[in-house]
Amino acid sequence: MLFVMNDKKQAGSPITFFYIQPGRFWCRIYIILCKRLRENMRDKISDADLYLWGEGTNSYAYLTLGCHKAEHRGYEVYRFAVWAPNAVSVRVVGSFNGWNKDADPMHPIGETGVWEAFIGIAHQGDTYKYAIETRMGEIIYKADPFAFYSQKRPNTASVIWDLEDGYLWGDGDYMAASRNEDSHMLPMNIYEAHLGSWVEGLDFPALSRRLVGYVKEMGYTHIELLPVSEYPLDDSWGYQVTGYYSITSRYGNPSQFKEFIDQCHQAGLGVIVDWVPTHFCRDEQGLRLFDGTPLYEHPDPRRSEQPQWGTTLFNFEKNEVRSFLISNAVFLMKEYHIDGLRADAVSCMLYLDYGKRGGEWLPNRYGGRENIAAIDFLRQLSDTVRRECPGALLIAEESTAFPGMTAPTSKGGLGFDYKWNMGWMNDVLDYMSMDSYFRSYHHDEVTFSMCYAFSEHYILPLSHDEVVHGKKTIIDKLWGSYEEKFDQLYCLYAYFYFHPGKKLSFMGNELAEFKEWDEEKQLGWNLLDYPAHRQFFRFVQQLDFLYQTHPALWEQDYNSAYFSWLDMGQTQPEIFSLARRDSVGTELILLLNLSNREYRYPSDKIADCRLLLSHNLADESFPACNGGFILLPALSCMILEREKKQ
Repeated sequence: MLFVMNDKKQAGSPITFFYIQPGRFWCRIYIILCKRLRENMRDKISDADLYLWGEGTNSYAYLTLGCHKAEHRGYEVYRFAVWAPNAVSVRVVGSFNGWNKDADPMHPIGETGVWEAFIGIAHQGDTYKYAIETRMGEIIYKADPFAFYSQKRPNTASVIWDLEDGYLWGDGDYMAASRNEDSHMLPMNIYEAHLGSWVEGLDFPALSRRLVGYVKEMGYTHIELLPVSEYPLDDSWGYQVTGYYSITSRYGNPSQFKEFIDQCHQAGLGVIVDWVPTHFCRDEQGLRLFDGTPLYEHPDPRRSEQPQWGTTLFNFEKNEVRSFLISNAVFLMKEYHIDGLRADAVSCMLYLDYGKRGGEWLPNRYGGRENIAAIDFLRQLSDTVRRECPGALLIAEESTAFPGMTAPTSKGGLGFDYKWNMGWMNDVLDYMSMDSYFRSYHHDEVTFSMCYAFSEHYILPLSHDEVVHGKKTIIDKLWGSYEEKFDQLYCLYAYFYFHPGKKLSFMGNELAEFKEWDEEKQLGWNLLDYPAHRQFFRFVQQLDFLYQTHPALWEQDYNSAYFSWLDMGQTQPEIFSLARRDSVGTELILLLNLSNREYRYPSDKIADCRLLLSHNLADESFPACNGGFILLPALSCMILEREKKQ
């Protein structure tokens, strides 16, 4: 096949000829060329697009499916395309045709299952759905799975929005630098946020000013957003999606979201978005039974239903579903400059019996519980992101010991950049909730995580899941009186920042919230009027900046040679001391007294050290006593620095 490229935006530009040979490799090359050629070939969906869609390898399906400006028979129109292979007929209904289901019929493209229509009276901002006639003779109305924008809840129609909306990015320097860095060797301190309840009533423009400025001032390196794809129910926090390509209209339009990301980048902050490739909601306008049949889901309810959440699981055995999800990941990274995706509930993808009882799940072809198709999909996803979006991150929320989550796919791993360390989180919170009297019998809950800390590339989370549904907030989980809870909170956070692995903390944790997070209410900012809360807030800020400015805390997160225990509870079960080193030999030491009594710590172990940070010990009082010992107050922490001797 011979294709001609002539960029109409540049008058007189030379004509270039490309010879496209048949086959999978050249089809992929063609898809890349299509991104450049689409100004000249906007009147149809190519055979190559449809071939890769059906093969499960179309990483840019969003450029063709959905609603796009096009040229048809010499006129500027909108082209609508939707995958509904089992439909009897499909029509476009919208505000532009009075929602008349007979006005704009779609036509099938061969045997691909894709339907297409060209409509000249549609304009940006118009609303629409697909009226799908099922094999049972029923007419169902579905939102566009590839829509870039949607009506604000409770309305459910898709909104025409041009992908190329004219927004001019200003983050070129940031993008060039970040895509060429190894994040494992850099600080990563993530502020996890739910946009609707950080401060009530803020839209994307306001968040661009207030949230970005706050996160930067606090000393974090990244913002992680709970899902921002369109979803119907506020109570789901965005984890039950109806519009994977549609930025939620709760906070503004796609251009305003681009501005928010741009402002983050210009402030030096990376942006991670929670992504839900596991399951979708059952709302009638969504993906479930999209053309009247199980299309995006498995036909067997033992594979398609997730009773724990009341949602529907993706069918990873179907090639088109793979194209849909992989294209969605590429879309977010390419079109919105997202730095990373945190894949939600990966354990539910890996195991067929996750959250199910006997009789509710179907084993794989070997009789096991592993979801073979999902495992293959995750490897394909990782390889595609590496190829199409170099430097972008994939993070797994995975709560089991599935091996090789962050190992390269070339070595049999799944290829994620990071995995949440749920084991560390559960163990240390369990320990800190115990009465001090019993802790001496459970000090392994503090130390055990170091047995596996270097087996994967971990992120340590203190996430939103830990401060809801009766679990209590972080500070309220801790044992003791009001004052003792605060003392322990200082210790917990010092250990959190000191433990190998990148960091993530949910909004409000820095305020020492006693009230569980509620998505309908803003954070308790009034707590900063109280001295105990204000002091802890400043301590977290100090930790944030100490973390950023001391490579010992992040440079060698995944190299055990740069970590050591000085005391792991051997001499006194509730006393811990540990050291982190950087590549030039500078050493940081953390002393923890998690008992309710003072402790005399041998000073020879910390010779030549200076005090960097402590919540209850002033610089001038260090060392606190003589005679070869320093005094560690009850429920206290100290961070010390020892520079390498020249």
